[in-house]
Amino acid sequence: MANKEDINPNTLPKHIAVIMDGNGRWAKMQGKLRTFGHESGVKAVRETVEASAELGISYLTMYAFSTENWNRPKYEINALMTLLVSTISKETKTLMDNNIRLESIGDTDALPSKCRRELEEAKQKTAGNTRMTLVLALSYSARWEITQAMKQLAHQVKQGTIQPEAIDEKTIANHLTTAGMPDPELLIRTSGEHRISNFLLWQISYAELYFTDKLWPDFRKEDLYDAIVSFQNRERRFGKTSEQLKSQS
Repeated sequence: MANKEDINPNTLPKHIAVIMDGNGRWAKMQGKLRTFGHESGVKAVRETVEASAELGISYLTMYAFSTENWNRPKYEINALMTLLVSTISKETKTLMDNNIRLESIGDTDALPSKCRRELEEAKQKTAGNTRMTLVLALSYSARWEITQAMKQLAHQVKQGTIQPEAIDEKTIANHLTTAGMPDPELLIRTSGEHRISNFLLWQISYAELYFTDKLWPDFRKEDLYDAIVSFQNRERRFGKTSEQLKSQS
């Protein structure tokens, strides 16, 4: 397991994205309800946010609730929404104390009014913070996001404010919910699953993927360090050859 000292501060990823998976299985192993796993996962969120800020990561995006999660049993959704409200309320002071700005991506209009209110209040309170930006993906899916961007662009073409031939990758990126943020360079997924689950599909085109068998409630700072060390030991070619990269260094 890696230590903080094993990380090269000069080659940190600017943006880390995390798929927090395994709460339900972790709870089942304890003989508890799935909601117990979600509650226990809050500690892992706290440790990951604190460790990322301490290291100097600029953006940390956490997949908290997908659009597909609305299909879960009603009792679990209600428990998740209640937990979300209480966690945001409790952690706002910690975000302020650590100079961390809170942002969100996703169809937040679909969230219960109390959730939206707590989220917006926390975002407003932390808006001036500059150390790190914590992004919560709530009621989010990449296909929903890309569909919304295409609708916006189609409307602009119809109105004559943009010509079809003027649309390029930058135009599309500027219509996504992550507009203005750097793309994630490292994507971490816990619980041993090896899939992306409709998360930031456009943005992770060149991200390094890191999978760990750890269930989310057991994820700690040292696990984040392992992921970053793995990232730093990889050769990122972006379509070029190793020889080209060496000649440019």
